[in-house]
Amino acid sequence: MAWGEWQTVEGDGFDFDEIRYEKKWHDELEGGIARVTIDKPEKYNAMTLSTVEEMFRAFYDANHDTSLGAIVVAGSGKHFGVGGDVEWEKWGLRNAFYFRYPHNRLIRQSRKPVIAAVHGYCLGGHNHMAYCCDFTIAAESAKFGQAGPKVSSPADGFFVPYLTKVVGAKKAREMWMMCRRYPADQALEMGLVNKVVPDAELDAAVDAWCEELLAVSPGCLEILKAAFDQEMDGYQEMGVISGEYYPDWFDSAEGKEGGAAFSEKRTPRFWKIRREAKGD
Repeated sequence: MAWGEWQTVEGDGFDFDEIRYEKKWHDELEGGIARVTIDKPEKYNAMTLSTVEEMFRAFYDANHDTSLGAIVVAGSGKHFGVGGDVEWEKWGLRNAFYFRYPHNRLIRQSRKPVIAAVHGYCLGGHNHMAYCCDFTIAAESAKFGQAGPKVSSPADGFFVPYLTKVVGAKKAREMWMMCRRYPADQALEMGLVNKVVPDAELDAAVDAWCEELLAVSPGCLEILKAAFDQEMDGYQEMGVISGEYYPDWFDSAEGKEGGAAFSEKRTPRFWKIRREAKGD
């Protein structure tokens, strides 16, 4: 089966700095797909608010294009991505953490099925974006994991407990709390991904899955996706951090320490900060 070439979407509202937005159509199946690629390889595709805002514009267009049957999310260069830009979080915004939520809502509220095409590092915000996608195809080079507690960047909201539905409660807590990294074969065994292929075959594998999606009723897929995503509505959107637990987390010494240690390439001194707070 034959695919046309990727065509970059350009024009008013589509002048992007941090992503590439493309579409292509299948010659026989007549439908098409969109691809949103985070295009910051020099920074391991780390995300900021600007990245998410550009993704929103691309997703909005793709979801309103009736000729498209699926959306692919990808990363430029050697890696899918490493989550939030720690330097940006450190110097940019008091509540910079919250930029992570919108990109997961894009996946959750998308009318079209979303496929994550993962290679290299898939960490932090990129990891929970990938597991919130409808499907995840991984290259053999892929490595998955969370890093928040290592850099004192906490998370709450629907996408944290949702991982229990993907890999089970014990494994989900292990991933989020222990900050371990999982290679592609282990991610497949855990149920974190749907399929693992050699790196050179990743694009072809994603195309093959898209062909299967284009071969069935797009309206039925939209209904099924919405039905599956309703499950997330039982989870709180956000609230633990901003509520009774740590309302001032981002102004606290411990909240700032992880990003500072990462930038200075040193080991965080979390327990030293806690001892000092007690007056020890």
